Amino acid sequence: MKHGMKPGWERSHPCRHRRGLAAPGWLASLVLLASLLSCNLPRSSTLAETGTLIAVTRPGTIVPATLEVSGTPTARKETVTLQVPGTLTARPETQTETPTPRATYAGNPPTGRIVFTCSIDGFDQICLMDANGGNVKRLTNQAATDFYPSIAPDGPEGPEGMEILFSSIQEGSFQIYRMNMDGSSQQRLSNGVASLYAPEVSPDGTRIVYTVETGKKQNIWVMERDGSNPTALTALQGNNIDPTWSPDGRQIAFASDRSGDRQLWVMTSEGYNPRQVTNLPDMGGRSSWSPDGQRLAFYAGAVTDHNIYTIRVDGSGLQQLTDGGDNLGPCYSPDGDWIAFTSYRDGNNEIYIMRPDGSEQTRLTFDPRADWQPRWGP
Repeated sequence: MKHGMKPGWERSHPCRHRRGLAAPGWLASLVLLASLLSCNLPRSSTLAETGTLIAVTRPGTIVPATLEVSGTPTARKETVTLQVPGTLTARPETQTETPTPRATYAGNPPTGRIVFTCSIDGFDQICLMDANGGNVKRLTNQAATDFYPSIAPDGPEGPEGMEILFSSIQEGSFQIYRMNMDGSSQQRLSNGVASLYAPEVSPDGTRIVYTVETGKKQNIWVMERDGSNPTALTALQGNNIDPTWSPDGRQIAFASDRSGDRQLWVMTSEGYNPRQVTNLPDMGGRSSWSPDGQRLAFYAGAVTDHNIYTIRVDGSGLQQLTDGGDNLGPCYSPDGDWIAFTSYRDGNNEIYIMRPDGSEQTRLTFDPRADWQPRWGP
């Protein structure tokens, strides 16, 4: 991951090392008074991260970019730009407030929360924020990679017990873990000897779909919510990655190279009747169902030039939503009014949102570190 300026930097204070020539008493008094008044200016800003809350504000309003590109993807020269008036104002280490909202919206604003992977101190960790980019919290804090987070729609106690699933290598190999929404009560759910990735809870809250990597190939498995009864759904038919449940829990979308090139596929929740949805070059991995179950959001394109698309589940109605900037990992909001995604358009992986037609593209995170793999929840 690319890292920018390190936290804790600070420039020299302008009032240090003042020197002057001798002067009459009354003139010296005036010079001394002016010097003291000038030293009441604030020191240079210090950017720091502490514990679980990261609070940085930037004045000004984002002017959302509008982009609507339909039909078969074609090369275009235009670039999408976001204007952020004002200058960066960093807060001191005692951060307790929520960052100021960074954008205004033409229609209904985004709601819910977005969990994502945040690269901190050389390791991928799990972070959580409100859907408008505020109230960013770091949930994991260990010298190990934690990634592929997703928000479970409800926990064992119902909707009030929502939790987060993720993959972590903290115990020697990548395994599936759960934790509360505040990062507490982390618990390992899987007991495999292989590497396990991309966990996601079914809409009814009873099962978890994920991938198991053996021999540099991944296949899709399911297990009960408590980690019991692991069962393979694909059996070494190519490389099968990034599964995600349909809203009714009856189907699973995933990416697979079983037909040659990697494409988007759909199968039943029991692993039957797989069918190919896309036929595009340079397909990515992660996808997301629209809440009505009619469309899939995904990414495709050459390395460093991926774009976000949507397509009907029957393979028709392809629509391109972004144009340049290297955009990956889309995820619909629970109400279907927004899509979250990762973009490198500003020189660093950051989280953005946009409307399902590609309009109102709005940046949510402003960090020197990389923020990626967004997954939306209530």
